[in-house]
Amino acid sequence: MREARAMNQQDTIISLTETYSAHNYHPLPVVLTKGEGVWVWDVEGRRYLDCLSAYSALNQGHRHPAIIDALTAQAGRITLTSRAFHNDRMGKFLQLLCKTAGMEMALPMNTGAEAVETAIKAARKWGYTRKGVPQDQAEIIVCNENFHGRTTTAVSLSSDPDTRRDFGPFTPGFKWVPFGDAAALAEAMTENTVALILEPIQGEAGINVPPDGYLRECRRICDRHNALFVVDEIQTGLGRTGALFCHQHEDGADPDMMILGKALGGGVYPVSAVVSSREILGVFQPGDHGSTFGGNPLACEVARASLRVILDEGLAERSRYLGARLYERLRSLNSPRIKEVRGRGLMIGVEIDKAHGPARPICEALMRRGVLCKETHEQVIRLAPPLVIQESEIDWLGDQMAAIL
Repeated sequence: MREARAMNQQDTIISLTETYSAHNYHPLPVVLTKGEGVWVWDVEGRRYLDCLSAYSALNQGHRHPAIIDALTAQAGRITLTSRAFHNDRMGKFLQLLCKTAGMEMALPMNTGAEAVETAIKAARKWGYTRKGVPQDQAEIIVCNENFHGRTTTAVSLSSDPDTRRDFGPFTPGFKWVPFGDAAALAEAMTENTVALILEPIQGEAGINVPPDGYLRECRRICDRHNALFVVDEIQTGLGRTGALFCHQHEDGADPDMMILGKALGGGVYPVSAVVSSREILGVFQPGDHGSTFGGNPLACEVARASLRVILDEGLAERSRYLGARLYERLRSLNSPRIKEVRGRGLMIGVEIDKAHGPARPICEALMRRGVLCKETHEQVIRLAPPLVIQESEIDWLGDQMAAIL
C-alpha cells in the first residue's frame, strides 16, 4: 500500500512536469528532492548513489558546506551588479582561477555553451587581428562526435545528426577531423586555420579516450601552423579525470585557451570561464562581448569556494586513486554484456554489447538497486560520481554493477 502511494506521488509529479515542460530530455523515472555529498533522496525517502554528478557539475558533492556558506554569505551582501560596474568579488576569483589554470587572463560567463561561444569569438578575432587571416575566412577545426553545447553555433560544431536535425542553417567556418587521428588533423590545417577545439576525453560521445600522445601531437601541429590549441575541459576539468585538468595527463599538451564550466559552480550556481594569455584574450575591447550575469559577485564567490574545495581537499588525487579502483573492479567482471570499459579517474564509460540490448534498461535496473547513472549514445553507461565519494561507497557501487551485469 505504501509502495502504491509512493508511486502515485512520484507519477503525479512526473506527469505534471511532462505536461508543462518541453520534452527535450528523457530522464529516468525518479523524482529527487534532497542531496548531500554523494547521496540523493527521492520524494518518498529512498536513497540513491549519484553516479552522474549532474554531468560532472557536482565534483564537490551535493551541497558542500563551504560552497553553501559562500553562497549564503554573499547572497546576504550583493548578488548582481552587471559589468557596468566593478564588484569586490570578481578580481579575487579570477586571480585564483588564473593561478590554478596557469593562465594570465580569464573571461567569466555563466554556462558552458556561453564559454564555448566566447572561445570561438576569441579565436576568430585573434586570427583576424594577430595572425592576419582575411576577414570572414577563419577556419576552426573540431573533432567528429564532439559535444560543445546546444546553442546554434555549438551544434554547428557537431557531427551528430540527432543534434543537428531541423536546426539549420548552421554557422559556417568549421572543419571536422576524426578524434584521436593526429595525421588527419595535420592534413586539415590551412593558412586560414585559427584554432583546433577539442575535448581531451569525449564525454557525451561515450567516454572516448584518445591514444596516448595525441594531445601532445595536437599541440605540436597547432604550433607548426600558428593555430590556437583550445581544450574544452567543461566536463573533464577540475579533478574529474584524476588530474586537475585532463590535458595534464600528457606532458607538452598545454593549451593556448581552456574552456571551463560545470564544477566551477560547485553544483549550486552556473559559472563558466575561458582562460588564456593576455595576447589572446586581450583582443577583446569594450563592447565586443559580454553577459549581464557573467562575473556577478554571487557567481564569483561561489566559484572561488568551489575551486578552494577542489584544491584543499585534493579531489583530483582522490579521483585518480578511486577511479583506478573502480576501473579495475569493472574490468574484472568478465560479463558478456560488457564490450569495453574505458575512462580516466572517476569518468568511466561501460559500453554494453549491442547483442545484449541498449544501456537504458541496465540504468533502470541499477536505479532500482539505489544507483543513479545515465546512458549516453544508447550503449554506454556513464559512471561519474562526486569526487568526495568514499572507498567503501566505490566498492558498494562495484557490487551493484556486478549484480546487474
